[in-house]
Amino acid sequence: MVLGAFLLLALLVGGALVAGYLLVDIPPANAAAVAQSNVYLYADGSQLARDGEVDRVNVPLSQIPRTVQEAVLAAEDRDFHSERAVDPAAMLRAAWNTATGKGTQSGSTITQQYVKNYYLGQEQTIKRKVKEFFIAIKLGREKSKGYILEGYLNTSYFGRNAYGIQAASQAYYGKDVGKLTTAEGAYLATLLNSPSAFDVVSHPQGRPRALARWNYVLDGMVKKGWMTASERAAARFPEPGKVRPAAGLSGQRGYLVEAIKDYIVENGILDDKTLAEGGYRITTTIDKRRQTAIVDAVNDKMVSKLDPGKVKADRVVRTGAVSIDPATGKVVALYGGIDFTKQFVNNATRHDFQVASTFKPFVFASAVQNDAHTQDGRTITPYTIYNGDNKRRVVGTRIPYAPENEGQLSYGNITVNTATDLSVNAVFAQMVVDVGTDKVKRTAVALGLPENTPNFDAVPAMALGTMQASVLDMTQAYATLADHGRHTPHTFVEKITKADDTVPLPHREVTQAVSREAADTTTSMLVSVVDNGTGTAALAAGRPAAGKTGTGELDRSAWFAAYTPNLVTVVSMMGQDPDTGTLESLYGALGEARIGGGGYPARIWAQYTKTALADSDPVDFDLELMPGAGQPPPPSPVNPNPNPPQQTPGERPSGPPTRPTPSPPTGGQTQDGDGDGQDDGGRSTSGQDDGGGDNGGRDGGGRTDGGRTTGGQDNGGQTAGGRIAGGRTTGGLSTGGRGEAGAAAGARGGSTEGQRPPADLLE
Repeated sequence: MVLGAFLLLALLVGGALVAGYLLVDIPPANAAAVAQSNVYLYADGSQLARDGEVDRVNVPLSQIPRTVQEAVLAAEDRDFHSERAVDPAAMLRAAWNTATGKGTQSGSTITQQYVKNYYLGQEQTIKRKVKEFFIAIKLGREKSKGYILEGYLNTSYFGRNAYGIQAASQAYYGKDVGKLTTAEGAYLATLLNSPSAFDVVSHPQGRPRALARWNYVLDGMVKKGWMTASERAAARFPEPGKVRPAAGLSGQRGYLVEAIKDYIVENGILDDKTLAEGGYRITTTIDKRRQTAIVDAVNDKMVSKLDPGKVKADRVVRTGAVSIDPATGKVVALYGGIDFTKQFVNNATRHDFQVASTFKPFVFASAVQNDAHTQDGRTITPYTIYNGDNKRRVVGTRIPYAPENEGQLSYGNITVNTATDLSVNAVFAQMVVDVGTDKVKRTAVALGLPENTPNFDAVPAMALGTMQASVLDMTQAYATLADHGRHTPHTFVEKITKADDTVPLPHREVTQAVSREAADTTTSMLVSVVDNGTGTAALAAGRPAAGKTGTGELDRSAWFAAYTPNLVTVVSMMGQDPDTGTLESLYGALGEARIGGGGYPARIWAQYTKTALADSDPVDFDLELMPGAGQPPPPSPVNPNPNPPQQTPGERPSGPPTRPTPSPPTGGQTQDGDGDGQDDGGRSTSGQDDGGGDNGGRDGGGRTDGGRTTGGQDNGGQTAGGRIAGGRTTGGLSTGGRGEAGAAAGARGGSTEGQRPPADLLE
């Protein structure tokens, strides 16, 4: 019976194979062989962009250098010349590895891949796989290996909208395929595995993986005897040329399309080869009105002031911005650069600039989430006293660490709230050790930072933002804080259709990343940063706002990350040499000695937010604070009369010489004169108003008659029903607004009046 059953099964399988072979004919070339464009739509259904026409030029195999052919075989199918058209064992092995979670793998031979590219399509269905199997067998019997390899090289997708090896050669190296070197051919072969991710120009964060794959290809050529060991040792990575985007993707369209494509591929909605076939109608989350507003804000506040022809430093300025609705996770606006056809790297999604002090709120949020205590056992709250002296040795670490404060300033004993206002490095470097660096990293990942963010090491320096998260990543994390600790994964896509079919979108699970108390108490301190600290330029938005400034190492980046209760936006300025691509300092750009997050980035944020929310009424924050955060403790007996912040004796500030505080005209600073109040994060002797000062303070939506009046706001600021964690305590800010030495930084939470340093020494 067993033998009979086995023979019957064999007969059925054999019959099925014979029937399949006879019934499945080699079809004509599919529509993807002449691929279509994809159409991208704004959220309102109006057209955003088309992704351009397909670049395809077929060439005979004889015109493709043998080493280039061998590089492709080394990458994709090393036994091509000796194997059959299909490899059932490889297919079963790949299916098993995929099913057991070892990663999605392909068991397809080059013949099968050619059938999929030219005759069928990229759909991951059983029906397509069955057809592919039988067509590949038939093709392998009827056509030569040379015919199949030529077809494969002419139909494969290499990225940059290039189909076929000739189009790829032109797209990446600007030369005909016949002039490609072995190293260049190996890089093009590398791209076949993941065309988007391995383009080291448009996706620099993928360079390590691309280099690893390139080395794998060359090592495979040596193993097959197609390249000598000495030739392999002499090979150097051939840097591809710049991206030449289609004219239809000029301005912001190209940045948006590339960001949306990356989202679709990275979330497994479609792979890049399938997406490249075209014919998809993609409705995005981008709000047309807000997209226009973010472009206008960058142009008005920064781009219009650049003069790269006369000011050398202006040549290196780059800007990226992202805006997210925190309740839904929808990306509603994105600014990627001055023009996709001129600056092709998307500044909103790149991962090569430090996030600086915009990371500090995550340290405090983690402290509350983990009920952390100081080294001497005090609970960490907005009113916990820390020592803010410059180069103070961090306690509790084996490796000595004594970070500098901005401007080499020492603050003595100050509250966490004041340290956040003034972005004091010494305080947060100690706090991250008190909480635990591993715990802080877990909190940051839960908020939305990718765990594989470059330089995201769990060390004390992480508190100062040494990791290289993208603007999009930071917007995601701040959106979690804005939504009371609920993490909603961001999305660019509302709907994808092709003909009459709708492509399923992945479920975006909402999780409570940190407790509401942790998120809301952090928000309360960030409100204080905008009201009293380094982010006051954001007040021009006319909305309750919470935010944090940041300035990267050597001033290579300047950040402002902020939110209202219903809109989160992060703006970053970056320095990059337009010719070499190296990261550069922003010293001297826009005529300023230094660029800080509280200057141009905050003013861009304010204009955009004011316009983006113009059709809605202001909404105040609804906060639930941690115990002990509602009101300041009694004045501390510790160091009751500390000295004002002092520069460490015998030392100079880091970076170039600090810009002296300008002598302001009567009534405040008027350099910008555009309604933003302070200029470049600075404060004038007599206070501020819309573009200057009026009666020594802010007028028209600000504070009148001398800034904040004697005594400031009553008894700790607003009541428990509103924002109180960083509340302004009795004593408030001194008569006359914020003076040249600053107003009473210490008046908030028990520190001492008259401590605020000049704004030029702050982030």
